[in-house]
Amino acid sequence: MSDRLPPLTALRAFEAAARHMSFAKAAEELHVTPAALSFQIKSLETALGQPVFKRLNRAVALTEAGEALAPGVSEGFQQLSTAWASARRRAHATELSITAGPGFTARWLAPRIFEFASAHPDIELRFAASLKIMDFDRDGVDLAVRFGSGSDEGLYSRILIRDWATPMMSPDRAAQVNTPVDLAKMPLFHVSDTAFLDPPLDWPTWFTLAKEPLPAYTGPEFSQHDHALNAAAAGGGAVLGRISLAYEDLITGRLVAPFKLAMCLPGQYRFVCPKGAEKTPAVQAFETWLIKLLKPLEAFGDQMIFAEPKAAAPR
Repeated sequence: MSDRLPPLTALRAFEAAARHMSFAKAAEELHVTPAALSFQIKSLETALGQPVFKRLNRAVALTEAGEALAPGVSEGFQQLSTAWASARRRAHATELSITAGPGFTARWLAPRIFEFASAHPDIELRFAASLKIMDFDRDGVDLAVRFGSGSDEGLYSRILIRDWATPMMSPDRAAQVNTPVDLAKMPLFHVSDTAFLDPPLDWPTWFTLAKEPLPAYTGPEFSQHDHALNAAAAGGGAVLGRISLAYEDLITGRLVAPFKLAMCLPGQYRFVCPKGAEKTPAVQAFETWLIKLLKPLEAFGDQMIFAEPKAAAPR
Protein backbone atom coordinates (compact mmCIF):
# COMPACT_ATOMS: atom_id res chain seq x y z
CA MET A 1 0.00 0.00 0.00
CA SER A 2 1.41 3.41 -1.02
CA ASP A 3 1.71 6.19 1.57
CA ARG A 4 1.43 8.79 -1.18
CA LEU A 5 -1.24 11.38 -0.40
CA PRO A 6 -4.30 11.63 -2.65
CA PRO A 7 -4.86 14.86 -4.59
CA LEU A 8 -5.53 17.95 -2.45
CA THR A 9 -8.83 18.51 -4.28
CA ALA A 10 -10.06 15.09 -3.15
CA LEU A 11 -9.10 15.78 0.47
CA ARG A 12 -10.78 19.20 0.29
CA ALA A 13 -13.97 17.62 -1.05
CA PHE A 14 -13.92 15.05 1.77
CA GLU A 15 -13.30 17.69 4.46
CA ALA A 16 -16.22 19.84 3.31
CA ALA A 17 -18.59 16.88 2.96
CA ALA A 18 -17.61 15.52 6.39
CA ARG A 19 -18.14 18.93 7.99
CA HIS A 20 -21.56 19.46 6.40
CA MET A 21 -22.56 15.77 6.29
CA SER A 22 -23.97 16.67 2.90
CA PHE A 23 -22.53 16.34 -0.59
CA ALA A 24 -24.86 19.05 -1.88
CA LYS A 25 -23.81 21.65 0.76
CA ALA A 26 -20.14 20.79 0.32
CA ALA A 27 -20.44 21.20 -3.45
CA GLU A 28 -22.12 24.59 -2.95
CA GLU A 29 -19.34 25.76 -0.62
CA LEU A 30 -16.60 24.66 -3.03
CA HIS A 31 -18.44 26.02 -6.09
CA VAL A 32 -18.52 22.70 -7.91
CA THR A 33 -21.35 20.44 -9.03
CA PRO A 34 -22.48 17.58 -6.76
CA ALA A 35 -21.34 15.17 -9.45
CA ALA A 36 -17.84 16.67 -9.48
CA LEU A 37 -17.64 16.52 -5.70
CA SER A 38 -18.84 12.91 -5.68
CA PHE A 39 -16.14 12.07 -8.23
CA GLN A 40 -13.42 13.58 -6.02
CA ILE A 41 -14.58 11.61 -2.99
CA LYS A 42 -14.76 8.43 -5.07
CA SER A 43 -11.14 8.96 -6.17
CA LEU A 44 -10.19 9.37 -2.50
CA GLU A 45 -11.92 6.11 -1.62
CA THR A 46 -10.18 4.34 -4.50
CA ALA A 47 -6.80 5.55 -3.25
CA LEU A 48 -7.66 4.50 0.29
CA GLY A 49 -9.06 1.15 -0.76
CA GLN A 50 -12.30 1.50 1.19
CA PRO A 51 -15.26 3.89 1.46
CA VAL A 52 -15.19 6.93 3.75
CA PHE A 53 -18.93 7.59 3.55
CA LYS A 54 -22.03 5.47 3.90
CA ARG A 55 -24.49 6.58 1.19
CA LEU A 56 -27.88 6.62 2.88
CA ASN A 57 -31.29 7.68 1.61
CA ARG A 58 -30.91 11.49 1.18
CA ALA A 59 -28.07 11.52 3.71
CA VAL A 60 -24.48 10.41 4.28
CA ALA A 61 -22.59 9.15 7.31
CA LEU A 62 -18.91 8.56 7.95
CA THR A 63 -17.58 5.05 7.90
CA GLU A 64 -15.02 3.95 10.48
CA ALA A 65 -12.24 4.93 8.06
CA GLY A 66 -13.92 8.29 7.44
CA GLU A 67 -14.15 8.98 11.17
CA ALA A 68 -10.44 8.24 11.53
CA LEU A 69 -9.58 10.54 8.62
CA ALA A 70 -11.85 13.54 9.25
CA PRO A 71 -10.19 15.18 12.33
CA GLY A 72 -6.69 15.17 10.85
CA VAL A 73 -7.85 16.46 7.47
CA SER A 74 -9.87 19.24 9.11
CA GLU A 75 -6.91 20.27 11.28
CA GLY A 76 -4.61 20.17 8.28
CA PHE A 77 -6.76 22.54 6.24
CA GLN A 78 -7.10 24.86 9.25
CA GLN A 79 -3.31 25.02 9.51
CA LEU A 80 -3.05 25.69 5.78
CA SER A 81 -5.56 28.53 6.10
CA THR A 82 -3.65 30.02 9.01
CA ALA A 83 -0.33 29.83 7.16
CA TRP A 84 -1.87 31.33 4.03
CA ALA A 85 -3.41 34.23 6.00
CA SER A 86 -0.08 34.92 7.68
CA ALA A 87 1.76 34.89 4.36
CA ARG A 88 -0.81 37.23 2.80
CA ARG A 89 -0.45 39.71 5.65
CA ARG A 90 3.29 39.84 5.11
CA ALA A 91 2.89 40.05 1.35
CA HIS A 92 0.47 42.98 1.76
CA ALA A 93 2.38 44.77 4.50
CA THR A 94 0.96 48.14 3.42
CA GLU A 95 -2.58 47.03 4.32
CA LEU A 96 -3.79 47.20 7.92
CA SER A 97 -6.98 45.58 9.13
CA ILE A 98 -7.91 47.04 12.54
CA THR A 99 -10.63 46.09 14.98
CA ALA A 100 -11.80 48.21 17.92
CA GLY A 101 -14.99 48.73 19.89
CA PRO A 102 -17.74 50.87 18.33
CA GLY A 103 -17.33 53.62 20.93
CA PHE A 104 -13.54 53.89 20.58
CA THR A 105 -13.83 53.79 16.79
CA ALA A 106 -16.47 56.53 16.73
CA ARG A 107 -14.81 58.77 19.33
CA TRP A 108 -11.12 58.43 18.47
CA LEU A 109 -10.35 56.67 15.21
CA ALA A 110 -13.02 57.82 12.76
CA PRO A 111 -12.70 61.60 13.42
CA ARG A 112 -8.89 61.59 13.23
CA ILE A 113 -7.91 58.81 10.87
CA PHE A 114 -7.37 61.31 8.06
CA GLU A 115 -4.32 62.51 10.02
CA PHE A 116 -2.73 59.06 9.88
CA ALA A 117 -3.77 58.57 6.25
CA SER A 118 -2.21 61.91 5.27
CA ALA A 119 1.06 61.03 7.00
CA HIS A 120 1.09 57.47 5.61
CA PRO A 121 -0.57 57.51 2.17
CA ASP A 122 1.05 54.16 1.33
CA ILE A 123 -0.90 52.32 4.08
CA GLU A 124 -4.42 51.19 3.30
CA LEU A 125 -6.63 50.95 6.40
CA ARG A 126 -9.63 48.70 7.01
CA PHE A 127 -11.72 49.00 10.18
CA ALA A 128 -14.07 46.57 11.91
CA ALA A 129 -15.95 48.22 14.79
CA SER A 130 -17.03 45.37 17.02
CA LEU A 131 -17.14 44.30 20.67
CA LYS A 132 -16.32 40.76 19.55
CA ILE A 133 -12.81 39.52 20.33
CA MET A 134 -11.64 38.67 16.83
CA ASP A 135 -9.11 35.98 15.97
CA PHE A 136 -6.13 37.44 14.12
CA ASP A 137 -5.71 34.47 11.78
CA ARG A 138 -9.31 33.35 11.28
CA ASP A 139 -10.75 36.86 10.90
CA GLY A 140 -7.84 38.33 8.94
CA VAL A 141 -7.15 41.09 11.48
CA ASP A 142 -3.72 42.70 11.81
CA LEU A 143 -4.16 44.54 15.11
CA ALA A 144 -6.80 45.27 17.72
CA VAL A 145 -7.58 47.91 20.30
CA ARG A 146 -9.15 45.87 23.11
CA PHE A 147 -10.80 46.97 26.33
CA GLY A 148 -11.06 44.85 29.45
CA SER A 149 -8.86 42.90 31.81
CA GLY A 150 -8.56 39.75 29.74
CA SER A 151 -5.36 37.88 29.00
CA ASP A 152 -3.36 38.57 25.86
CA GLU A 153 -1.15 35.52 26.35
CA GLY A 154 0.93 34.68 23.30
CA LEU A 155 0.35 38.11 21.75
CA TYR A 156 2.12 41.45 21.70
CA SER A 157 0.16 43.69 24.09
CA ARG A 158 0.70 47.26 25.27
CA ILE A 159 -1.54 49.29 27.59
CA LEU A 160 -2.82 52.46 25.92
CA ILE A 161 -5.25 53.91 28.48
CA ARG A 162 -6.07 53.14 32.08
CA ASP A 163 -9.71 54.12 32.01
CA TRP A 164 -11.68 55.91 34.73
CA ALA A 165 -15.21 57.29 35.13
CA THR A 166 -16.99 60.10 36.94
CA PRO A 167 -20.46 61.68 36.78
CA MET A 168 -20.86 63.85 33.68
CA MET A 169 -23.72 66.02 32.44
CA SER A 170 -24.53 69.11 30.40
CA PRO A 171 -23.43 72.55 31.72
CA ASP A 172 -27.05 73.47 32.54
CA ARG A 173 -27.49 70.27 34.56
CA ALA A 174 -24.13 70.75 36.30
CA ALA A 175 -25.22 74.21 37.51
CA GLN A 176 -27.89 72.44 39.59
CA VAL A 177 -25.42 70.07 41.29
CA ASN A 178 -23.52 70.90 44.47
CA THR A 179 -23.32 67.54 46.23
CA PRO A 180 -23.65 63.89 45.17
CA VAL A 181 -27.16 63.86 46.64
CA ASP A 182 -28.22 66.39 44.00
CA LEU A 183 -27.64 63.75 41.33
CA ALA A 184 -30.83 61.97 42.36
CA LYS A 185 -32.84 64.99 41.18
CA MET A 186 -32.13 64.10 37.56
CA PRO A 187 -32.28 60.90 35.46
CA LEU A 188 -29.18 58.77 35.96
CA PHE A 189 -28.25 56.80 32.85
CA HIS A 190 -27.24 53.15 32.91
CA VAL A 191 -24.90 51.64 30.30
CA SER A 192 -24.79 47.89 29.68
CA ASP A 193 -21.75 47.55 27.39
CA THR A 194 -19.44 47.30 30.43
CA ALA A 195 -21.58 44.79 32.33
CA PHE A 196 -18.65 42.33 32.25
CA LEU A 197 -16.52 44.51 34.53
CA ASP A 198 -15.98 43.53 38.17
CA PRO A 199 -16.41 45.74 40.12
CA PRO A 200 -19.18 47.15 37.93
CA LEU A 201 -19.29 50.61 36.42
CA ASP A 202 -22.57 51.72 37.99
CA TRP A 203 -24.09 54.31 40.30
CA PRO A 204 -24.11 52.17 43.47
CA THR A 205 -20.33 51.67 43.09
CA TRP A 206 -19.67 55.40 42.63
CA PHE A 207 -21.87 56.43 45.57
CA THR A 208 -20.07 53.89 47.76
CA LEU A 209 -16.72 55.44 46.80
CA ALA A 210 -18.16 58.90 47.52
CA LYS A 211 -19.19 57.60 50.99
CA GLU A 212 -22.73 58.72 50.34
CA PRO A 213 -25.95 56.71 50.78
CA LEU A 214 -27.39 55.48 47.52
CA PRO A 215 -30.43 57.66 46.76
CA ALA A 216 -33.53 56.46 44.96
CA TYR A 217 -33.07 57.19 41.27
CA THR A 218 -34.41 56.34 37.86
CA GLY A 219 -33.08 56.57 34.34
CA PRO A 220 -32.92 54.82 30.96
CA GLU A 221 -30.43 52.14 29.96
CA PHE A 222 -28.17 52.41 26.89
CA SER A 223 -26.38 49.54 25.18
CA GLN A 224 -23.53 51.81 23.96
CA HIS A 225 -21.61 54.26 26.10
CA ASP A 226 -21.26 56.93 23.42
CA HIS A 227 -25.07 57.01 23.02
CA ALA A 228 -25.42 57.72 26.74
CA LEU A 229 -22.82 60.49 26.48
CA ASN A 230 -24.76 62.13 23.65
CA ALA A 231 -27.97 61.97 25.67
CA ALA A 232 -26.25 63.52 28.69
CA ALA A 233 -24.74 66.29 26.55
CA ALA A 234 -28.23 67.07 25.27
CA GLY A 235 -29.34 67.68 28.86
CA GLY A 236 -31.21 64.44 29.39
CA GLY A 237 -29.50 63.48 32.63
CA ALA A 238 -26.20 62.31 34.09
CA VAL A 239 -23.94 59.45 33.05
CA LEU A 240 -20.92 57.82 34.64
CA GLY A 241 -18.77 58.92 31.75
CA ARG A 242 -15.57 57.13 30.83
CA ILE A 243 -12.70 59.49 30.09
CA SER A 244 -11.64 57.31 27.16
CA LEU A 245 -14.89 58.12 25.36
CA ALA A 246 -15.91 61.47 26.89
CA TYR A 247 -12.62 63.36 26.54
CA GLU A 248 -13.64 65.38 23.47
CA ASP A 249 -16.99 66.33 25.05
CA LEU A 250 -15.23 67.55 28.18
CA ILE A 251 -12.63 69.72 26.50
CA THR A 252 -15.25 71.29 24.20
CA GLY A 253 -17.64 71.95 27.10
CA ARG A 254 -20.48 69.76 25.84
CA LEU A 255 -20.14 67.79 29.08
CA VAL A 256 -19.08 68.87 32.56
CA ALA A 257 -17.64 66.69 35.34
CA PRO A 258 -18.64 68.55 38.53
CA PHE A 259 -16.94 66.15 40.98
CA LYS A 260 -13.25 65.42 41.44
CA LEU A 261 -13.90 61.85 42.52
CA ALA A 262 -13.29 59.31 39.76
CA MET A 263 -13.54 55.54 39.94
CA CYS A 264 -10.76 53.53 38.38
CA LEU A 265 -12.04 50.85 36.05
CA PRO A 266 -10.70 47.29 36.21
CA GLY A 267 -10.33 47.27 32.43
CA GLN A 268 -7.88 49.15 30.25
CA TYR A 269 -7.38 49.70 26.55
CA ARG A 270 -4.57 47.67 25.00
CA PHE A 271 -2.88 47.65 21.63
CA VAL A 272 -2.76 43.97 20.64
CA CYS A 273 -1.32 42.12 17.64
CA PRO A 274 0.40 38.79 16.89
CA LYS A 275 3.93 38.60 18.27
CA GLY A 276 6.41 39.88 15.72
CA ALA A 277 3.82 41.93 13.84
CA GLU A 278 4.59 44.96 16.02
CA LYS A 279 7.96 45.17 14.25
CA THR A 280 6.46 45.58 10.78
CA PRO A 281 6.56 49.19 9.51
CA ALA A 282 2.78 49.60 9.07
CA VAL A 283 1.84 48.26 12.52
CA GLN A 284 4.67 50.17 14.14
CA ALA A 285 3.55 53.39 12.48
CA PHE A 286 -0.04 52.94 13.65
CA GLU A 287 1.02 52.13 17.22
CA THR A 288 3.23 55.23 17.39
CA TRP A 289 0.45 57.42 16.03
CA LEU A 290 -2.15 56.00 18.42
CA ILE A 291 0.03 56.50 21.50
CA LYS A 292 0.63 60.13 20.53
CA LEU A 293 -3.08 60.60 19.85
CA LEU A 294 -4.08 59.43 23.34
CA LYS A 295 -1.33 61.28 25.21
CA PRO A 296 -3.57 64.24 26.29
CA LEU A 297 -5.70 61.87 28.39
CA GLU A 298 -2.90 61.55 30.94
CA ALA A 299 -2.85 65.28 31.72
CA PHE A 300 -6.64 65.40 32.12
CA GLY A 301 -6.43 62.93 34.98
CA ASP A 302 -4.11 65.19 37.00
CA GLN A 303 -7.11 67.15 38.33
CA MET A 304 -9.01 64.08 39.54
CA ILE A 305 -9.02 62.16 42.83
CA PHE A 306 -9.00 58.45 42.04
CA ALA A 307 -10.61 55.66 44.04
CA GLU A 308 -10.36 51.92 43.49
CA PRO A 309 -13.66 50.08 43.94
CA LYS A 310 -13.61 46.61 45.45
CA ALA A 311 -14.38 43.58 43.33
CA ALA A 312 -17.24 41.35 44.37
CA ALA A 313 -16.26 38.60 46.81
CA PRO A 314 -15.92 35.18 45.11
CA ARG A 315 -18.79 32.80 45.74
